[in-house]
Amino acid sequence: MKFCWSTLRVRNLEVSMAFYTEIIGLEVVNRFTGGQGEEIAFLGNSETKIELICDGKQRDTNVGNDISWGFEVPSLEKALDLVKEKGISVVNGPIQPNPHVKFFFIDDPDGMRIQLVENIA
Repeated sequence: MKFCWSTLRVRNLEVSMAFYTEIIGLEVVNRFTGGQGEEIAFLGNSETKIELICDGKQRDTNVGNDISWGFEVPSLEKALDLVKEKGISVVNGPIQPNPHVKFFFIDDPDGMRIQLVENIA
C-alpha cells in the first residue's frame, strides 16, 4: 500500500492553485471537471499528490487546527523571503528544535496549516 493523495476542499481553485504552485512549488498534474459542477486539480512533484476540489459555491472550508502538511525546502531563508514578498504571514517560527532541522508555519488561502522545513546536513 502507498499513500496517493490528500484532499482539500477550497473556496477558489485559482487562488489555491496559485498558492501551491508559486509558494510551495508543486506542479499541476491534472485538472478536470467532476460531477455536480466541481472542479478538481491534482498537484505534486513526486508520487504523493494533493487534490484540490472546488464546488464553485465560495463557501467556507472546514480545516481543523490539528492537521498540517509539511513541505521540504532547500533554503528556509529563501522560503521566508518568498512568503513575505507574497504578503503571507508566518503563523509560527522559524523554529530550530535541533541542529538538523528548522521550519516555520504559514496558512494556505483556506486555512490549511503548512509547514516549510529545511533539513540541515
